[in-house]
Amino acid sequence: MTETTSQPRAMGRPLVRLEGADKVTGRAPYAYEHALEDPLYLHPVLSTFARGRVTGVDASEAEALEGVRAVLTPGNAERLADTEDREFAVLQSDEVAFHGQFVAAVVADTPETARQAAGLVRVDYERSPHDVVLTVDHEGLYRPESEGGPASDTEQGEVEEALERAEFLVDHTYSTPTEHNNPMEPHTTVALWEEEAGRLTLYDSTQGVHVVRASVAAVFGLELEQVRVVAPHVGGGFGSKGEAHAHDVLAAMAARALPGRPVKFALTRQQMFCLVGYRTPTIQRVRLGADREGRLGVLVHDSVEQTSTVKEFPEQSAMCSRWMYAAPHRRTTHRMAALDVPVNFWMRAPGEAPGMYALEAAMDELAQACGLDPVELRVRNEPETDPQSGNPWSDRQLVRCLREGAERFGWYGRDPAPGARREGDWLVGTGVASASYPHLFNPGSVARVRYGDDGRYEVGIGAVDIGTGSWTALTQIAADALGCSADGVRLRIGDTALPEASVAGGSSGTSSWGTAIVTAARAFRAEHGDSPAPGASARASAAQDTVDEGYAVYSFGAHFAEVRVHSYTGEIRVPRMFGMFSVGRVVNPRTVRSQFLGGMVMGMSMALHEESFRDPRYGHIANGDFAEYHVPTNADVGDLRVDWLEGEDLRATPMGSRGVGEIGIVGTAAAVANAVHHATGVRVRDLPVTPDKVLR
Repeated sequence: MTETTSQPRAMGRPLVRLEGADKVTGRAPYAYEHALEDPLYLHPVLSTFARGRVTGVDASEAEALEGVRAVLTPGNAERLADTEDREFAVLQSDEVAFHGQFVAAVVADTPETARQAAGLVRVDYERSPHDVVLTVDHEGLYRPESEGGPASDTEQGEVEEALERAEFLVDHTYSTPTEHNNPMEPHTTVALWEEEAGRLTLYDSTQGVHVVRASVAAVFGLELEQVRVVAPHVGGGFGSKGEAHAHDVLAAMAARALPGRPVKFALTRQQMFCLVGYRTPTIQRVRLGADREGRLGVLVHDSVEQTSTVKEFPEQSAMCSRWMYAAPHRRTTHRMAALDVPVNFWMRAPGEAPGMYALEAAMDELAQACGLDPVELRVRNEPETDPQSGNPWSDRQLVRCLREGAERFGWYGRDPAPGARREGDWLVGTGVASASYPHLFNPGSVARVRYGDDGRYEVGIGAVDIGTGSWTALTQIAADALGCSADGVRLRIGDTALPEASVAGGSSGTSSWGTAIVTAARAFRAEHGDSPAPGASARASAAQDTVDEGYAVYSFGAHFAEVRVHSYTGEIRVPRMFGMFSVGRVVNPRTVRSQFLGGMVMGMSMALHEESFRDPRYGHIANGDFAEYHVPTNADVGDLRVDWLEGEDLRATPMGSRGVGEIGIVGTAAAVANAVHHATGVRVRDLPVTPDKVLR
């Protein structure tokens, strides 16, 4: 029997990833790799312009090719039961709403044959005028409806009067481009329809198996019990795999057309630039008014973004300005334009990543205008309570992160004058930015605990590990909750055959699933005690009231960056970055450190590299591959370090932890951009910061 007393705590230990050996040796199956008998392969045909309709499809050459089993078109595709979500209305009409939309698909015996046949399908179109360019004065701008979520606009105090009497005023517009998630594992689905059993199985690369099951079941008019989604290992998501997308529907449609044989569908890297979401471009005007001591009297943050005519997705990038700093007069607004573009969706820290770039760049400009150190300016504007709700903070440690981070980075003593430090042909500068991300918690996840014949506890929950370490972290949480060692827990995740779980998104996964596991473990102990009989079991769900609603619960951090800018070429290098964070109790230092580092590199990528160019003539992404969509590699950052404050926040979760997946990217882009200004004296307000902009 597993020992349940006097065990050293599993949480807080840098346990090596439990599935790590299987991944590096290739034994861990990703969605496309499941060994299913006699599979078929799907390749889509995509629209080649942004708006219009299909007038005809000639599939005769494709159908004549040996090995082709089916060609799906708007004329012969299955009529779906529910297409209220228009992203899922695959091949349901002749309408074309964006460049890269599915207009046909080929299923064949081999992937090569499917791809060749797709190239033989001839599609005729009637083209209509399109609109794919976001502008700050777009005639179609509107205020998105909140629908029970955060309000699109907020205002408190007398904003216009406060702007007029401000002694120091910063008023600038900052923009961020379209960016694409691009996880290492592309979006893949293997679909199998068993007609006699009336059962659909999807092996899917997803951040939420239960979320995909619910969407696909509704689209095809199936009961939940008729759909199973399996995802034991996922090679990254960054938000793009947070819900089902059109490719899931197309794969299932093909499988239902060819029952009994699994249909494999892997999007190419190029296809991912039009079918699985992206970060909307933003145009953000920030106005900060302060007195001579640098204390904010007024803060205004207005954001303009785009969405698709197919489906609305508001990013709400001005949200962060509602809680970050003290200001008695405050206004935030969001406006959107629905364009003839693909559906935008979650990308790591949606809203906060672009929003904090604009706010923290503006704070840097205010510090310069006031003649204050940028760290000191932020400290002076620390709010005693949450400006948005008026609630006390559960655990706001931003000032400590700024102060201790500055000491560790070597911030103090720098010459504040831009362009003052030169080493040969290189100009050297340092920048800082605050970081914040709300504690998001999804109630309703259910965990099951069973005591096995081998003396180990089997803990099951339909969660997903997207590469962040959930296999390991949830095992540690379960071990502590059950009073045993990590070796005494056998975790099962990644399958809708397991109890329902929320999506891995919004830095909420470990908090939501871990709470369900702790609750189930307590229920197990209450029912079976410390000496359970083999077969004893219990299940419980994460409660709605887990988070203390009387407090404002957020994670905080501070980013510091040093850059070197070549004075002749404008080349930008980042020799070192440092992040200091406050995230409550750390479940596993090894995986948490990895999350912080990855987020910071992604933030640096946002600052210096990432930009998707949409060709206004045709509406497609012109640099839609890894050859031209630039992201950093190991050589692009030298000394990358992180640390965090010890502590716990029991108002957030029973484990005392808060999410860590996204706060690493929030604020990083501003720290790098601010460092470029300190090095050169050139303020680039439109990301990414590239050599041509610095030299200009």
